[in-house]
Amino acid sequence: MPTHPVVLTECPRDAMQGLHEFIPTATKTAYLQQLLAVGFDVLDFGSFVSPRAIPQLRDTAEVLAGLDLSRTKTRLLAIVANRRGAEQAASHPEISYLGFPLSVSETFQRRNTNQTIAEALADVAAMHELCERTGKTLIVYLSMGFGNPYGDPYSPAVVAEFTQQLAALGVRIVALSDTIGASTPDLITPLFAELIPAFPQIEFGAHLHTTPTTWLEKVQAAYQAGCRRFDGALGGIGGCPMAADVLTGNMATENLVAFLAGKGEELRLDSEAFEQARQQAMQLMIS
Repeated sequence: MPTHPVVLTECPRDAMQGLHEFIPTATKTAYLQQLLAVGFDVLDFGSFVSPRAIPQLRDTAEVLAGLDLSRTKTRLLAIVANRRGAEQAASHPEISYLGFPLSVSETFQRRNTNQTIAEALADVAAMHELCERTGKTLIVYLSMGFGNPYGDPYSPAVVAEFTQQLAALGVRIVALSDTIGASTPDLITPLFAELIPAFPQIEFGAHLHTTPTTWLEKVQAAYQAGCRRFDGALGGIGGCPMAADVLTGNMATENLVAFLAGKGEELRLDSEAFEQARQQAMQLMIS
């Protein structure tokens, strides 16, 4: 079993990016400031990508400039889709993590970042070197990590092969992403149970998408297999529009926190700030 503590990432970026109505910059900043008060380990707060691709997050730099980071332990994560975005993100000293989606599906890599997998891996190498130079940490999200709808090759061996390439580049954090909600305990448990001991130099995370009735079996399967790094979004808001079930969304942070607390994990969250943030999320993104 792993010796490292639980790492909890709140993902408002993933929750907001699919919303059609633009959230004003000041409103966005105030919500993120409330999330910083909760005490999450990591806040996936924004992205440096083309505003044409994700118009909702075109103001990430402005939002960052408006945040007060003087009273929080939370570290900031920004998603990037190419080297240019990585260079923009790395220029901000307030950002600790750069996240890049590398797909194990060739079709999805082309659709998501307009690259081949080979081109994306070359970007990963360059981004890792950039992070090393600038004091950041690269997190690689293995998109379609539990299967894909395109008929592209998929198996645990494929995921292990990608992980081997990332390990060779020096990547130290890899998150398996359940992009379309395809994961089941029968997939989750053996995959983490194989990867974690095989790559002890890598910290593995789970970015799971679930329905309201499948969240427990999924997080339990990952936890029992040794995963201790989890992503969630308050209210389970957001996720992938390609999921077959319209109820599929992000793992609800409320559920994650309840599960981990039940396992005796010390999360050190401010419960009052958490509830205020949860209420803000409902008003901001559902009402």
